[in-house]
Amino acid sequence: MKDITLKEIATTLGISITTVSKALKNYPDVSAKTKQAVIDLAQNLHYTPNSFAVNLRTKESKTIGLIIPEVMHHFFSNVINAIIDEAEKNGYLVIILQSNESIDLERKQVDLLINKRVDGILMSLSNESNYDDHIQQIINRKIPFVMFDKISKLASCSKVIINDQKAGFNAVQHLINIGCKKIAHIRGPLNPQNSIDRFIGYKKALEKNNIPYDSNLVYTCDKVSFQEGYDFTAQIIKEHPDVDGIFIITDLAASGVISYCNENQIKIPQQIAVIGFSNWFMSQVISPKLSSVDQPSHEMGVASFNLLLEEMNAHRDELPFTPRTIELETNIIIRESTTR
Repeated sequence: MKDITLKEIATTLGISITTVSKALKNYPDVSAKTKQAVIDLAQNLHYTPNSFAVNLRTKESKTIGLIIPEVMHHFFSNVINAIIDEAEKNGYLVIILQSNESIDLERKQVDLLINKRVDGILMSLSNESNYDDHIQQIINRKIPFVMFDKISKLASCSKVIINDQKAGFNAVQHLINIGCKKIAHIRGPLNPQNSIDRFIGYKKALEKNNIPYDSNLVYTCDKVSFQEGYDFTAQIIKEHPDVDGIFIITDLAASGVISYCNENQIKIPQQIAVIGFSNWFMSQVISPKLSSVDQPSHEMGVASFNLLLEEMNAHRDELPFTPRTIELETNIIIRESTTR
């Protein structure tokens, strides 16, 4: 079925296209009788406005793009819900895309959003991304743009983050405070900034407490999965049987650590204390319950959208906008896995 145009409605009713347009927009200079006739015919013919033409006229699409590494991650699902809620309150629709931690897919998704003429883009980078050409393209085109969680420090755009170094430091300091003396770290891939910063926090906590750093106690994930947590724990126990604490990059990998220990009668936290990161729902239901760094996912979604909205409004009104960074606080939720 072809799209119905204003011209066809005007021709059918014997009035001008301008009158039809004004009637649909409820202009006061069109009679009530004419308005009703236009509305009735438009409904009968299933007329919908040409969104592309509207966009050209208003210079707004009332849509934003959201690119995240994975939808199923508990943290990102909370961020998505917060962004959708804030967007709806402000009359925006959200196009949600998942990069699957692939820079190639992420590039295609950025091109798609640019071609769709979205009003702004929110993005948490894939593990393979940094300040690459597709990120530069967004900035060079002056498209309102906010990075959150997994960001590039090189990109000149607004960002919503936590202090991953501080959070990592506090997690390891907590292990030291309960008596851990040999602490392993299951970290994320080498590229993402949050993985780097949590690792730096780990090292700084050891240094502050005069515990020698040993690179052999650091295990690097590729996928940051349950299975990697499980497998690395087996390796840690084999290579370093005297390890008494493990700091893990995410709760998902930490659940693998706990699973291995439970299956092999390694008592948590008496023999090995375990702390994760993100404070997923699963951290409260596994046994023993997992201590974790609480990452404010809902607050990050709200702050990210509102910061983007501020830039979009400035862009629409042709006003200057200076990118800025919002840093949200984290805290440690202490549960059974570190309660000695």
